[in-house]
Amino acid sequence: MLLWEETLFKDRDIFELDHLPDQFLHRERQLDSLKFCIRPALQGGRPVNALCLGPPGTGKTTAIFKLFEEIEAHSSRIVPVHVNCQMDSTRYAVFYQLYKKIFEHAPPSSGISFKRVFEKVAQHSADEDKVLIVALDDINYLFPEKEVDHVLYSLLRAHETCPGARMGVIGIMSELALNYVLDPRVVSVFQAEEVIFPLYSRDEIRDILSRRSQMGFYPGVIADDILETVVDHTEKSGDLRVGIDLLKRAGLNAEKRASKSISPEDVASSLERSRLVHLTYALKSLKADEKEVLRMATLQESWRAGELFRLFHEKTGAGYTRFHEILNKLDAIRLINADFTGQGERGRSRIIRVRYEPEEILSRLNQRIFEKS
Repeated sequence: MLLWEETLFKDRDIFELDHLPDQFLHRERQLDSLKFCIRPALQGGRPVNALCLGPPGTGKTTAIFKLFEEIEAHSSRIVPVHVNCQMDSTRYAVFYQLYKKIFEHAPPSSGISFKRVFEKVAQHSADEDKVLIVALDDINYLFPEKEVDHVLYSLLRAHETCPGARMGVIGIMSELALNYVLDPRVVSVFQAEEVIFPLYSRDEIRDILSRRSQMGFYPGVIADDILETVVDHTEKSGDLRVGIDLLKRAGLNAEKRASKSISPEDVASSLERSRLVHLTYALKSLKADEKEVLRMATLQESWRAGELFRLFHEKTGAGYTRFHEILNKLDAIRLINADFTGQGERGRSRIIRVRYEPEEILSRLNQRIFEKS
């Protein structure tokens, strides 16, 4: 039995979802690609813009934090700035964060225009010979009202109004491509190098979760077969955060029982909450029309793609090309199954089923949708 002052956790922080691991496993190729994009800035030039693409929970944000950690340790010439576009979704808000990072204090709370904030940021880059690398995390939150065009244009054309200013952008998103939403004038200067973050393989998931367990738990807390069960659930969800959260909750359950090891029951009783981590994060990556398709898909157990499209078209007026893009995204981030039946034209008819209970989706989704409609 575990004594009241004892714990199973050697380091509880290892299992927090925002923990930055010392060793960032199985993303060496992606980090190398990002470093290649940054390299010109180390030599006094402008960096190559980049776009990190991949489903939720595949290491995109962690890769940026690791990259920026390395930059700040080895270069004073580059100023890396991470912007969470869920929180800062306007051009002013983005430059507000740049101003704070550069000057180590916020701009005046009133009476200062975007133009003035922009000029101060750009002039500092030019005067101090600094290169700004701006990571726009969840850049899709800038899509409404074409705010993404204003942000990228201001960043990437800064040298035209302030000679000597140098800025580069790393976009982070769960979309497959950005081209169709950008203004042509922005595309001409953005021209991002795409860095793809695929789903982790089963072996990679096992390796990462095993490493976390060794660092976070005391020896003997989690047996190999229990860890394998956690790997099963993580692979099924497609989101590494599910596995990390499941390890933490299972450990807490074992502690609550005053046990010195995690049992299969601890994992099973924790799964219901941990697996919803993926749903919560995945929903954050969706635009309004994507949420609408998902909501409609919950209305019955399964749909033929054509039937669901007709309902979607009646509601939104959107065409089949956009509907097809939405299905592919919802399938890629594991919110739906979109299986080909072998029937229909060229055997391409699809059956659509949601991967979660409708109530689980709607409780996180409906209120926001109905408020907007």
